[in-house]
Amino acid sequence: MPASDTQKKLSLAICDFLRTSIENGTISSDDAEGIEVAIQCIGEAFGVNPDEGNSAYSIKPQNLASIFEVFLNTQKKVSSGPKPQASAEPRLSDEERKAQAESFKAQGNKKMAEKDYAESISLYTKAIELDSRSAVYYGNRAAAYSQDGQHELAVADAKKAIEIDPNWAKGYSRLGHALFCLEQYEEAVAAYEKGLELDPNNASMQTSLNASKAKVNANADARGQAANRDLDNAGSSASSSAGAGAGGLPDLSALGGMDLGSIMSNPMFMSMAQNLMKDPKMAAMAQNLMSNPDALKEMMNNPEVASAAAKMMGGRK
Repeated sequence: MPASDTQKKLSLAICDFLRTSIENGTISSDDAEGIEVAIQCIGEAFGVNPDEGNSAYSIKPQNLASIFEVFLNTQKKVSSGPKPQASAEPRLSDEERKAQAESFKAQGNKKMAEKDYAESISLYTKAIELDSRSAVYYGNRAAAYSQDGQHELAVADAKKAIEIDPNWAKGYSRLGHALFCLEQYEEAVAAYEKGLELDPNNASMQTSLNASKAKVNANADARGQAANRDLDNAGSSASSSAGAGAGGLPDLSALGGMDLGSIMSNPMFMSMAQNLMKDPKMAAMAQNLMSNPDALKEMMNNPEVASAAAKMMGGRK
């Protein structure tokens, strides 16, 4: 397809621009030869003669550079001027907003019946965006969140519903259900009890309250049994330790012919022991003896120790 007149004019203007750039030194002499070849190629491709000064397709006295500068200036003015404002959506009246919100709620209820919980959540959200002061919309979305397993979000929506309308019993029912699912049974009991104060004849809420209380009692019983097991284990450990003679010590009650029980209960011995234990060296020695049954047994069988103990007790030598 032959080039159009517009294309020929543009191509000739390009050739003129390139040749002028060679003449004014914009293009270096090293590149000039290559550009001249390019000029001839453009002319042949578009069917124009770059060397014909008075060609019918010439745009002189204008040139490509001046035309492009006009374009850039125009573009700059357009971009710096005031931007056209987007047409604002028509403002809805309060009645229209509430009507649309109710429509979204009704659609959400339908999706709940179809067990399409994700879509019902989306529709209830649209209703809330139109009317954020409706406890019912938050309560319904709380129910949808619970059915979808998102119990934390259900708790937040139920609390919001109660904040908007503290006398709406169903808000407490929604809260109790979400808390029960989160295994927060004591909090669920409190929510159901408050709901029943507002709606005493609600059989469903009463059943839920009973189930929550049963869970609280079961948890209390489990904690009590665990505590008893811990006490039993501690008692068994203590008995084992006592039977082993405080860490494996032998029964020393009659070593050296002495009654160790009498020695240990003698006030003079206790006073002497307390004074000795104030000395760090003596305390370390006593600790070493208590941890070494053989050494303690040998000491108690020593006649001199037995004699000293007898003198202290005022008994036999």
